[in-house]
Amino acid sequence: MFQFSRYTVSLIGILLLIITTSLACGDSHLNKVKHIVILMQENHSFDNYLGALAYAPGSPYHNGKGACPSDDHSCVDGLTCSFDSSGNLNCANSNKDADGTTVVAFHNSSRCVIPDLDHTWVGAHREINFANPNSALINPLNDGFVLQNDVTEQPDQGTPSFEDSTISYYTQDDLNFYYYLAEHFAISDRQFSSLLGPTFPNRAYLMAATSFRHVSNIGPPTGGFKPTNGTIFDLLDKNGVSWADYYQDLAQSLSFRPFDAHNLPLAVFYSQAAGRGSLPQVSLIDPNFGSVSAAAANDEHPPTDIQRGQYFVSQVVNAIRNGPFWKDTIIFITYDEHGGFYDHVPPPQATQNKARTPDGVFPGQSTTKNTPQDAEALCPALAQNPVGPFPASCAAFDQLGVRVPLIAVSPFSKPQYVSHAVGDHTSLLALIEKRFLASEGGPLHLTKRDQYANPLEDLFDFDNSPSLNTPVIQAQPPLVDCTP
Repeated sequence: MFQFSRYTVSLIGILLLIITTSLACGDSHLNKVKHIVILMQENHSFDNYLGALAYAPGSPYHNGKGACPSDDHSCVDGLTCSFDSSGNLNCANSNKDADGTTVVAFHNSSRCVIPDLDHTWVGAHREINFANPNSALINPLNDGFVLQNDVTEQPDQGTPSFEDSTISYYTQDDLNFYYYLAEHFAISDRQFSSLLGPTFPNRAYLMAATSFRHVSNIGPPTGGFKPTNGTIFDLLDKNGVSWADYYQDLAQSLSFRPFDAHNLPLAVFYSQAAGRGSLPQVSLIDPNFGSVSAAAANDEHPPTDIQRGQYFVSQVVNAIRNGPFWKDTIIFITYDEHGGFYDHVPPPQATQNKARTPDGVFPGQSTTKNTPQDAEALCPALAQNPVGPFPASCAAFDQLGVRVPLIAVSPFSKPQYVSHAVGDHTSLLALIEKRFLASEGGPLHLTKRDQYANPLEDLFDFDNSPSLNTPVIQAQPPLVDCTP
């Protein structure tokens, strides 16, 4: 009988440790990724855009009817629907209206939603728990979408429930390009915005892993905001990682730094993607926000025709897919926040080591005369002492926002794959940091939010590039543009 020496046993133990550690850390070939591109559009929830994905003709997915097993990656936790005898989709998801009637999720016949739905700090918390919005984390009911928007945006006019656009959804007929990507590449049905609130605080998490007390949209001071721990741009600059923010009318990085050589017109991106020059390691590609001309907007923010944004995104994706950088690029398509649109999945606790805030800064807290009106409106207890200590009864930055779409388009994407791992905007930072900002002590980070965020690696197979040869279709602009 063969006998192991002490040396052999020790060597086997070391090898097993190495193998176990490798498996625990996931794919070790992340370094094959040379470029990460982020397109963040505006104001749509997962259910509003992809809630009907499992029911699309020829869809590779089935519906989880409210839940999916963690190991079933063909399951989409979307709307709970069925087809009637005429082939129409009837959904069971609902909210109560002010008169006590039930409003059921319905297909929206208009791609241009009017009015703009409530997605403020106060409104979003009430959409999650209408009666007790400060309990949105411990008791998320997702019961206030119709009630809150009836109060602030779309009062009932005595017409059928189809006036409650907050609980409407779109289908493959409306968003054929997005559905194509979702059905061929990898998606997540557990990607959430970073907080229950509007655009700026959520986009701040994409760039700084915190909104540093802000819960409402606010213009930056001269030279930009300066969060205590800086931004992802600062980390990239300090570590020699190339990056660019490609813009049309407004570069979102200007919230944190003056205009410089990193801010490039979108036309430059198209040229670089075609091989005329090099593509940066990290790219933000901004939509046209309509800040100069509403007629040019393509960010999908209501009331802009959503097919405008789909067309813009398809141009960006195809530029990379048909260029020399496709083989080693990841493109993330996501949305800054839900825009007031219904989603049935309760927003979970933020992954930040159980801290109430990512960086010790609470909603609205300031030593200046800048009154934190939105924070106090949600929790009047804060008004009694705006500079602290922060009341335990007030909602803080320890809950993620409403669920949003996330599509990962890449040769590395697992085809027809649905991830159920919870992520938020800082997950994109976590992947960037793990790939380009790794140090001996681990990846660099900005706050506890990106430090503990899921880096979304389960969406990819870096060893085999299974989607390398997957074609990408081209979307068309709206045949009849409904933008007012």
